[in-house]
Amino acid sequence: MESFSGQQVALITGCSQGGMGHALALSFADKGFLVVATTRSLRSMADLEDDRRFFLQVLDVGSEESVNKVVSNVVEKYGRIDVVLNNAGVQCIGPLAEIPLSALQRTFDTNVYGSMRLIHAVVPHMVLRRKGKIVNVGSVTALAPGPWAGVYTASKAALHSLSDSLRVELKPFGIDVITVVPGAVRSNIGNSALASYNQMPEWKLYKDFADVIRERATRSQGPNSISSEEFAKKTVAAILKKNPPAWFTLGQYSTVFAILYHLPLFVRDFLMRKAMKC
Repeated sequence: MESFSGQQVALITGCSQGGMGHALALSFADKGFLVVATTRSLRSMADLEDDRRFFLQVLDVGSEESVNKVVSNVVEKYGRIDVVLNNAGVQCIGPLAEIPLSALQRTFDTNVYGSMRLIHAVVPHMVLRRKGKIVNVGSVTALAPGPWAGVYTASKAALHSLSDSLRVELKPFGIDVITVVPGAVRSNIGNSALASYNQMPEWKLYKDFADVIRERATRSQGPNSISSEEFAKKTVAAILKKNPPAWFTLGQYSTVFAILYHLPLFVRDFLMRKAMKC
């Protein structure tokens, strides 16, 4: 094990440059953490390569073997993992009645099962130390699911639900579980969502809605969305509180979706149909 001066360690998934995970990694480093920044390709984090505050690792959340290997490497090297942040995620845009089941499975495998793979790998180490923080990144859209992003929204709703159960189950071991719920945050998610959408088949039943469905892929990247840097700075400050909030939300639409959550369904449906042109 490397000589280590008690510096705290944060392990973050999905740290490609231009994304929220990258901004979160920099914010944790600015707070004095040793950050284990992970993605499926080291090239996507090339700008962090020479920064001694970072330990860069290739991690595919879709592979249990990959997850276990990285967690073992970190524990062996540093002896601890204080914060795990499940940020890696994929968008999935399209009408539910036509979207390929393979796309649905891929989305859940990354957004839900990927998070659980890492939680399963890291919890035993946190239990031994009787402390730790697990942070799961959800989405405000899960509060009021609308059209065209139903698969993504359902995966984030599942993660919210799992987090609620985990928070109570892990409390006896001194482990905090925090659900971070972004609104519209400027990042590379719009580009990746569009690239993913371009792989979808041509819609048959929803041909007349093709333009508005495509527009949904980049809806979170409007002029009023907050920067990844601002989001990361405020999110890390909340996570590092002695008694962190169980739920932390920030960004454009976060208030709107909280209101939508409490509205009668017929009102919500009317507003969604108007906003999403369906």
